[in-house]
Amino acid sequence: MAEKNRESRLHPESRFHGRYDLKKLQEVCPELSEHVFVNDFGSETVNFHDPVAVKMLNKALLAHHYNIKNWDIPENYLCPPIPGRADYIHYVADLLVDNERGKIPTGKKIRVLDLGVGANCIYPIIGVKEYGWSFVGTDISKVSLKNAHDIIINNNNLRANIELRWQAKPEQLFEGIVTTNDFFEVSICNPPFHSSAEAAAIGTLRKLKNLGQKELQQPILNFGGQEHELWCTGGELRFLNNMILQSKKFADSVGWFTSLVSKEAHLKTAYKILKKVGVTTSNTILMGQGNKKSRILVWSFR
Repeated sequence: MAEKNRESRLHPESRFHGRYDLKKLQEVCPELSEHVFVNDFGSETVNFHDPVAVKMLNKALLAHHYNIKNWDIPENYLCPPIPGRADYIHYVADLLVDNERGKIPTGKKIRVLDLGVGANCIYPIIGVKEYGWSFVGTDISKVSLKNAHDIIINNNNLRANIELRWQAKPEQLFEGIVTTNDFFEVSICNPPFHSSAEAAAIGTLRKLKNLGQKELQQPILNFGGQEHELWCTGGELRFLNNMILQSKKFADSVGWFTSLVSKEAHLKTAYKILKKVGVTTSNTILMGQGNKKSRILVWSFR
């Protein structure tokens, strides 16, 4: 199928405006070549509903744009869209602009807490390579942390900037992770969007059909991700509400709390809870890649 137009609403600092340079991507990742084909319009593209092709594209993008030579994820784990993940990091960077100097702060002194780093470790990779920040990545899955650790160890340019911490209590986000000595300029989170495994499977089918696979009746398992990556009891709304309530206790440890919000309808309830816990500042940052719309909810007690 033809590559989707991804130009419309990417962050101005994005490296991914325009079409992918598949020639250069194949040079840094030769394995991508077997997934490149010429579509009906005479243009080279990749099969975006093939999970193996998408993973190879990710490997190539990370190698070409960020000099990440060793990246992989276990079978059946979430394969993130790199341009969208990069946009989140760029918008977070905008939050941290020094009002006096008008510049985004860079370097290891800027510490970021990634709640749910995942097996792909994608946000720390982009944040380290774009801004030189340091990250603490958390996860409830030891398998995810092990794979993220392997990525870090196998890429020398990541080792000094990323620390991983296991969250032993899945119902907690900050408790047991953030210590009394910690201060993070910002926390980021990509919450599970669905409320059940069934809802996650339907969502995966919808995504694949939007990419042109009209005949699918069952989701391709390794396209969607693991259970803890895609769904939790109560879905995104409950997760987001819990995150806001828990954030109050750590108001002095995190400068900005942020989270992706998939469904716009969830914002109304979220803002009610933000008011309840007494945040000083809150806002919604709109994002979009091609036809997909998303948003980042941000709040601070400072």
